[in-house]
Amino acid sequence: MSEKPVIEIRNLSKTFVSRTSKDKTVEALEDISLTINEGEIYGIIGMSGAGKSTLVRCINYLEKPSSGKVIINGQDLSTLSDKELREVRHKVSMIFQHFNLLMQRNVWDNVKFPLEILGVGKEEADRKVAELLDLVGLSDKAKSYPVQLSGGQKQRVAIARALASDPGILLCDEGTSALDPSTTDSILKLLKEINEKMHITIVMITHQMSVVEDICQKVAIIDKGHLVETGRVSDVFTRPSTEAARRLVYQTGEEVTELNTDRCIRIVFDGGSSYEPVIANMVLECRVPVNIIFANTKDIEGKAFGQIVLQLPDDENQAQKAIHYLRSRNLTVEELENFNG
Repeated sequence: MSEKPVIEIRNLSKTFVSRTSKDKTVEALEDISLTINEGEIYGIIGMSGAGKSTLVRCINYLEKPSSGKVIINGQDLSTLSDKELREVRHKVSMIFQHFNLLMQRNVWDNVKFPLEILGVGKEEADRKVAELLDLVGLSDKAKSYPVQLSGGQKQRVAIARALASDPGILLCDEGTSALDPSTTDSILKLLKEINEKMHITIVMITHQMSVVEDICQKVAIIDKGHLVETGRVSDVFTRPSTEAARRLVYQTGEEVTELNTDRCIRIVFDGGSSYEPVIANMVLECRVPVNIIFANTKDIEGKAFGQIVLQLPDDENQAQKAIHYLRSRNLTVEELENFNG
């Protein structure tokens, strides 16, 4: 199936005037170019302050770029009138980290609100709201108010509201950052179902590599306002080519405070890797002692991946012997510098 671009970002830059001095400017984004195709779940990831939230606000022109273009379904947003921009935004919905629900309205009326703005008739609007609440699993909460809901339930309401205008694109700006891990998993599963059932293009803005690995097919990594790496998630996970990508991929969630050596390697196993006990066999055959610093498994793009970080001996010959053995087993082996978990 041929890929159809729905979001094209071309040489986009965004400059802000400094809050402390009007004579100074801050380059939030510089020369960003990327393409997001129809039906994709696309991750845009970076650490805090990288510029990713500014980028998502430029995608729907809540922030106007200082230069460059944003093209949605063939329309250059810079050429549109305010009225035309509002029409585009009806098809480019957004959900936020803190839900942004109307606290004085119950769940039903929160979801119905965009339909009221669009002037949809009561009967059609009520039918639509009922369908959406069923989709997000909240039919029994229709008369509840936001204060009575859990964080996950609030985000489900926000998702239903975002879908009310039948968008083709859903922008999620840190949509799971305020949720606990279990609730995050359920929201990601819901978004994946929405993508598959409704063929909506989803853009995930996040600082969590685990979110990208769980749900996205492609990823763009933003670092200090620059686009530093793009590609399929599986490729970036297996062979991150930039320092910013490595920082994100190597997030283990655990601190490794003291190591007897700086010599560490990362081994990646994919679904095609042998299931032999490769580490144990390497120790027995090469007689090289190693420490396992970190290990986990992931499901990326429907394929099982595993990674192990090993601490190698200081002795260069022993270290190289271990690396050669592992690579001879067709494993991806990468030497790490200053690994601290």
